[in-house]
Parts: sequence; structure tokens; C-alpha cells
Amino acid sequence: MEGKFRFGIMGAGNITRQFCDAVQRTGIAVVAAVAGRTPGKAAKLAGEFQIPGVYEDYEEMLKKEQLDAVYIAVTTNAHYELAMLCLDYRMPVLCEKAMFRTYQEAKTVFERSRQLGVFVMEGMWSRFLPKMAAIRRWIAEGRIGKVTMAQVDIGFQAPLDPQNRYFNRDLGGGAMYDLTVYCYDILTGILEKPVKEVDIQTIWTDTDVDGAELLQVKMDGCLARLAASFLTDLGDKAVFFGSKGRIEMKNPHYGQECWLYEDGKEPEVFAEDHEENGFVYEIREVVNCVRSGAIESQVAPHSMTLEASRLYDRILETKEAAEVISLSELA
Repeated sequence: MEGKFRFGIMGAGNITRQFCDAVQRTGIAVVAAVAGRTPGKAAKLAGEFQIPGVYEDYEEMLKKEQLDAVYIAVTTNAHYELAMLCLDYRMPVLCEKAMFRTYQEAKTVFERSRQLGVFVMEGMWSRFLPKMAAIRRWIAEGRIGKVTMAQVDIGFQAPLDPQNRYFNRDLGGGAMYDLTVYCYDILTGILEKPVKEVDIQTIWTDTDVDGAELLQVKMDGCLARLAASFLTDLGDKAVFFGSKGRIEMKNPHYGQECWLYEDGKEPEVFAEDHEENGFVYEIREVVNCVRSGAIESQVAPHSMTLEASRLYDRILETKEAAEVISLSELA
């Protein structure tokens, strides 16, 4: 019988607490070590979750610990560097979204992953939520007929501090890396159709990051509108419209419920009420993939991240012609 799967963590920010809690809930894994460059943060996290290994240097953790995989939880600007460092040590990687800032970063890491035969996955945990499988099942069963339109909106008023991770370019800030990635990966993960065209409208901030996007997406037989924003509350929701009804989600990237509205019938609700931490599902996926020798997940494959990274390149190209708004205008 295999022992518990041993995770190491790079980074000790708030999201690592959710990860540590989820690891404990799985019953099949443990967090064996954590490394963080801010003095004291890794030790504090270790104290909260009884993590035995504590480091202030990422490579030292890789050298000294016997780990099965590393969870990269730092800001987006450091993801590429740390993913490549892990691959130097043949270490499987689960990396927070957005995994990379450009297509070239993604391409380089995944080529290295394939050369070495080492598992790498972006932590797009929303794709693993049970409600996503329920929606795909409803659509496959023809419950709402042919899907011809879709809408995904995710947005909130981010703290107006130019130095925080939302608006600081040096930290990988920008709505595309934090919110648009969810909109796009939820849409493509549910409809499972190739994207043919994307029209992009952006608002940039005076801190040189994108504050909001509006995307018009054309797929086979379906049009979709995606909106993401750090500048206003968009009332997070997703709707898939078919010829015989529609499917709705509130809080599409983390909620536990979805609603099926078939023409002429009472609404049907799917609710996952026994799992309080959705990270559990992606952690189980990592454990299963690594132990089976896979180098990518079928639910969150390399192609998912590559496609989103191409989108970031296109959003970056809009900067010169985009409207620019000052953070002071929003205060």
C-alpha cells in the first residue's frame, strides 16, 4: 500500500491555507514542506498546519526534501522561473493560475515537461468542480438542445493600490491573469469546442496592466461573451443558452450549484453540498496523474494553458490602442 503523497509548497500567501486545508481533507496526501522568501511567513504557515519542513530558499527545499510534487503559489511573475527550477529536479508541478504570462513561457515549460516525462498542470481548480461535470452531462444529454450562446462574467472592484498583485505589473498583475483566465477556461472546458475567433476590447490602467476585458468568442455554432474586470462588480455568473432552455451558474469559478431551465419544466438544481474546499478535486487529480505516470491531466491539459497563454499575448497587443483609466478616477 502506497504511503501518503508528499507535497511541497513554494510561497506562503493566503491561498496556501486553502491548499493545505484541502490536502488534509483528501486523506491521501500531506504537505511535507513549505518554502517562502518573506522571512517568517513559511514558518507561520507551517505552525498552523503542522508542516515539518520549513525553508526560506526554494531550491534548498527541492534538494533536501523527498517530495512527490510541488505546488507553486507565488505571484504570476515568478511562475515560469519556479516551474523550470522544479523540472531541473524532475519534480512534478501544480502551479496556480495564471500559470504563465506569455505563450512562449508556456511552450518552453511544456516542451521541457515532455522531454523529461514529468507531470505539470495549471491549478485551474474550477474545471474539477462537480457542477462542471453536471453541466457537461446536461448539455451532452440534449437537455437544453443545441447551445448557440454563452455568457461568463467575473469581476470585482479590486483594492486600488498600485503596488498590490492586482495592479502591479512587476507582480504579474492584470485582469487577464486573474479573472479572464477563469472565464475562458470555464467556457472551453464546458463546451469542449475549438475557438475560431476572438474579438478583444480592453481597458488599461495607468499602472500599465489591464483592468478589464470584454471578449466576443466564436466557436462551432456558438457565440459567447466573456467579461472580466478589476474595476467593477459584475455579479459573477455564467449562462449557457440552448434551443430548448438554459443552464445558469452563480459564482462560476467557485460556487457549488447550477440550475437547469428546460422549456416547460420546473428548474432542476445540482448542488454539491458535502465538499467545502474545491481544491480537493484538483489535488486528487494531481496525485492520480503522478502515480499513474501521466505528464498532463485530461481535465486541465497542457493545451488548455497554451490556448489561454496565446490569448494573453493578444490582450497584450491591444495595449497601445486601448483606453487608459487612472486608479484615482475609481476612488
